[in-house]
Amino acid sequence: MRKHWFPKPYADRVAKLRVPAGFLMVATFAWFSRPTPMSLAVGLPASLLGLALRAWAAGHLAKNQRLAISGPYSFTRNPLYLGTLTTALGLAAAADQPWLALLFAALFGLVYLPAIELEEQHLTKILPGYADFAARVPLLIPAWPKKFGPDRFTWALYRKNREYEALLGWVLGTALLVAKARFL
Repeated sequence: MRKHWFPKPYADRVAKLRVPAGFLMVATFAWFSRPTPMSLAVGLPASLLGLALRAWAAGHLAKNQRLAISGPYSFTRNPLYLGTLTTALGLAAAADQPWLALLFAALFGLVYLPAIELEEQHLTKILPGYADFAARVPLLIPAWPKKFGPDRFTWALYRKNREYEALLGWVLGTALLVAKARFL
């Protein structure tokens, strides 16, 4: 595991921009999207896969309490971020604006990757075994695991992690796209 991709002061500052940057992306997405039936047919299923990955991951994650190694955490250390990226790129495809995908990819690289780095440093300090886990499971791009542990998904963790908020956001974003496609 690489320890420092970004200088710590930069990572600290931009990690705090994650939520405001997300709201800015939502506004940009709402204003500039020009969906078509074809773009919806391609983008919405892709975004739904990302949302499903987030839901699966949230049902395994007991934040700061135990190391999540089951379910999607067998394939990647950051399935929530991968799900966010997949959802956003799918919605950008549904919006029929390729530059929105490029904008989100840039935002992901400049804001989310430093946040991932800070989380990795934090988890290494508080969770025994995280360094070993990080050595065998890829950061973001999934790889097939050598062995599978039991699937420990629980709806209680899904709710505790408030993943239903991502579902609500997806439903609202999808409704906006469908309305814009119908009435444009």
